[in-house]
Amino acid sequence: MSTATSAPTGTGRQAGRKTPPPTSKRGRVQQRWLPWAFLAPTIVGMGLFTLLPIVASVALAFFRWDIISEPTFVGFDNFAEVVQDPTVRVSFLNTIIFVIVAVALQLGLALGLAIMVQEKLPAWLRVFFRSAFFFPLILSAASVSIFMRYLFNEQFGVVNWMLSLIGIPAVPWLTTPGGSAAVVILVYVWQNFGFSFLLFIGGLASIPVETYEAASIDGATGWRKHFYVTLPLLSPTTLVASVMAIINALQVFDQPYVLTRGGPGDSTRTAVMVIFESAFQRLEFGQASAIGVILTLIIMAITAAQFRLSKRFVFYQ
Repeated sequence: MSTATSAPTGTGRQAGRKTPPPTSKRGRVQQRWLPWAFLAPTIVGMGLFTLLPIVASVALAFFRWDIISEPTFVGFDNFAEVVQDPTVRVSFLNTIIFVIVAVALQLGLALGLAIMVQEKLPAWLRVFFRSAFFFPLILSAASVSIFMRYLFNEQFGVVNWMLSLIGIPAVPWLTTPGGSAAVVILVYVWQNFGFSFLLFIGGLASIPVETYEAASIDGATGWRKHFYVTLPLLSPTTLVASVMAIINALQVFDQPYVLTRGGPGDSTRTAVMVIFESAFQRLEFGQASAIGVILTLIIMAITAAQFRLSKRFVFYQ
């Protein structure tokens, strides 16, 4: 007499598994709203301290307000006054010149040092220089500028003392238009190039070694290898570094304000300095908001132009 054995079926295999209990209506509601509960502090904070001030400043650009009296609607009069104000025009011209010189120096210095550190130095020195070059960025711009103001002092500054050792007379760094502009640019670049340096380090590390080997086989050596291989493959990183550098440079305030107070004359006065002076010294908040709106539009236009041009000059692997 034979005994028939039945093969286990799929239903039998699944019988031992525990099926999750059906989710109640309350549980479904909690699952839906729990992520929003965690996001709520960030959303509220951004709304109160970012979105609301932006909307308020744009609206205030169409009013004349000095905090004491009631706001008065003036339409586009603030913008007309800004365009006709020679101080504002000079400040925007100074800002544009500053951006061109400072960003070129910042990106050139960062790229050159990144290539040198990545290719010429051992691993332990790379770590040291990455930290050393980034360190000024975490310092307060105001404290750095105060320190640099003493270094470049014409009477007792360390810079002029070192120049006197090789027979160069004292240079009026902070009392002449050219000298003060040079000091502001140098201090700004010294403090900010570390961020671009780290971006370029990351970009160089992402370039495959095989690409350089293939270029060497084709006869590319030295600067030609960097010109035909490194720069094209580094173009996405260069785009990001240049966009961020230009946006930050257009908003420069701390260095010229602490070092020179915008002088001598208006030689180092920037757009953000004029916004500060209009709002908190002359209590012309409507005019300050109008200048801020114009500066924001300039930043947006330059950034949009960079991304549009990037379609021609940026190469992705």
